[in-house]
Amino acid sequence: MPSQFFGLNTAYKGLLNANAGLNTTANNISNLETEGYSRQAIHSEAAEALRVFTTYGCAGAGVDTLSIERIHDEFYDSKYWSNNNKTGQYEMKDYYMKQIEDYFKDDSTIEGFTTTFNKMMTALAEVKKNPANISTKAQFVGFADNLCEYFNSMAGSMEQVQKDVNSEIKLKVDEINSLASEIATINKQINVIELSGGTANELRDKRTLLVDQLSSVVSIEAKEYAVVDTNDPERLTGSHMYVIKIAGGQTLVDTDSYNTLECLARRNDQKQNQSDIDGLYDVYWVSSGDHAAFERFNEKRISEGKEEVTWNDYVRNKCSEFSLYNAALGGQLQGLIQMRDGNNSENFKGTVAAPYGEDPIDSITGTNANGDTIRKVTVKASADYLADLDKCTLSDSGGLITLANQKFYYDDWTFRCDMSSGTAEYYYDFYINETKTVTFNGDGSVSETQVLSSLKGKEVEIGTGIKYQGVPYYQQQLNEWCRIFAGSFNDILTSGYTSEGEGGVEMFVGNKETEDDQYLFRTRYGKYIMDADGNPISSNVQADGSYTISMTDDSFYRLKAGNLDILGALQEDPGKLATKSDSSAGSDQYDIVGRLIEMTTNKNVASYRGAATQEFLTCVLSDVALNAKNASTFYKNYSNIGQNIDNQRISISGVDTDDEAVNLLKYQNAYTLASKMIQTLTEVYDRLILQTGV
Repeated sequence: MPSQFFGLNTAYKGLLNANAGLNTTANNISNLETEGYSRQAIHSEAAEALRVFTTYGCAGAGVDTLSIERIHDEFYDSKYWSNNNKTGQYEMKDYYMKQIEDYFKDDSTIEGFTTTFNKMMTALAEVKKNPANISTKAQFVGFADNLCEYFNSMAGSMEQVQKDVNSEIKLKVDEINSLASEIATINKQINVIELSGGTANELRDKRTLLVDQLSSVVSIEAKEYAVVDTNDPERLTGSHMYVIKIAGGQTLVDTDSYNTLECLARRNDQKQNQSDIDGLYDVYWVSSGDHAAFERFNEKRISEGKEEVTWNDYVRNKCSEFSLYNAALGGQLQGLIQMRDGNNSENFKGTVAAPYGEDPIDSITGTNANGDTIRKVTVKASADYLADLDKCTLSDSGGLITLANQKFYYDDWTFRCDMSSGTAEYYYDFYINETKTVTFNGDGSVSETQVLSSLKGKEVEIGTGIKYQGVPYYQQQLNEWCRIFAGSFNDILTSGYTSEGEGGVEMFVGNKETEDDQYLFRTRYGKYIMDADGNPISSNVQADGSYTISMTDDSFYRLKAGNLDILGALQEDPGKLATKSDSSAGSDQYDIVGRLIEMTTNKNVASYRGAATQEFLTCVLSDVALNAKNASTFYKNYSNIGQNIDNQRISISGVDTDDEAVNLLKYQNAYTLASKMIQTLTEVYDRLILQTGV
């Protein structure tokens, strides 16, 4: 037989349940516009019935309010994160490709390549009309200088885009670190609350919102595991492990601990491409323990009287690299990397043909000015574009080369066309600086020399082939056009004579970076360079057609869009411009000028990507426009898909005003009825106790 007050307790439970429902509804309504908030609902069940040992068996004991839970579907989170990853990637491409598209623009508002080039050619046509007139020559030289300034400006613009992208990469890496720290802290707070039996709804919402942000920056995989009692695997402890992996499986967050990424700027001798700006970032996994180990490492070296190593060298040797070229990188970070380093997969590739110790001819060993050990390794080029130095992007300040999966530094390189077999074969000789390639041993010591060995036939690579047309690709296109155009133009001019019968001079040259001088490009590959009288100026072509070009030679490899200029002597005296091919012909002869005009329109004389040189903008703009259009289209598509997924997620997790209005009435009525029940039972107890004398 239940207590006389059993009904009062039952009604009281109903009152508490209705009150919890009202409070939860109020909380939902208050967070109607809160980003990332998941609506909450009370979880109730009928209380365990009381056995009364009567004919009706058991008496209901009311309701138990078990918990207040967030309404959330993790499935839609995964879908949203996956799509958000793509949205972030194309967002970056869309933003920066629009910038590049603006730089290449040529219309009524911006004077681009076509306008500048046509003005130069119009001025050249005026020279043809009056080849002896110094003022028309001066005007032509002036318009040619404008063309040089256009390419100088374009090179500077590409460098600025690369610099901006590089800076944003660091910001994104810092953002990953910040989000990882916050998520780890929240994980700890969630476990503290839920170990005591609560449910950390708001903290879980905040964590989901942070993971949303992270999924835009880099690809992620987030999983939560319930922690069980090791002594009783069937019993859940209430705590959870929450693990986030990024970029294809690299652990970023493991419950309340996280790993940190650090950006290291490349030195000048760590470049991948000739036109790369200084200080491009590589990224490494670095922990606080690595900093402490670095300090101990250098303390030991100082005690031994040895030179300290730099943090840069230590990290590159001892810490794990976070691969920026991983296909699973994803997100804004992948979009930025493809913009910064995208080379259309045209990086240097080859196989070792004759390392030292296997072919005496290539067993060159020596030292440089710093006393570093230098060895030569010969690499056979494996791609057609590597057979043409006009397309060459190798660094002119040395760089890192990967030989058989080991990284070495090279100080210098030489390009060789070998015709000894009757067929052209192309080789690159790299001069490896073994001393610079420092190795940190397991015992804490440093090997100052990493020796090359067993490399014949092994794969060689400089940089990474990225199948996207980013800044390096457009830099290479600018450089290639300048080399082709300047080479062909200069060849015609130097084969002719001025109106006064003097030998012609070069027009397009390259300014040297470190001194007030110009490259004249007298070292030409595959050609005999003649003066106006038909005598060889210089030649590196052997009898069988073989030739060799060094990185430091005065060749067209040294010409870049950024240093294209007019020969100083020609700017001072435009009369040095050659106009005729016969020194004895009259001053009104202009056949050289006619050949220059033909060269720009005849792809059989000079061609760029299979077209005439004047069609440069058409060729490049087609790449730019296509990439910009694709980026914009994919960004819009993924943004729309993301919005649809988010709407589906909100339809489950979001607060709906109509639903909350219904809940408000429902719980209000329940509260009123529970209160009425208590009031009724109070009257019953009042009569029972006060009026019956019980």
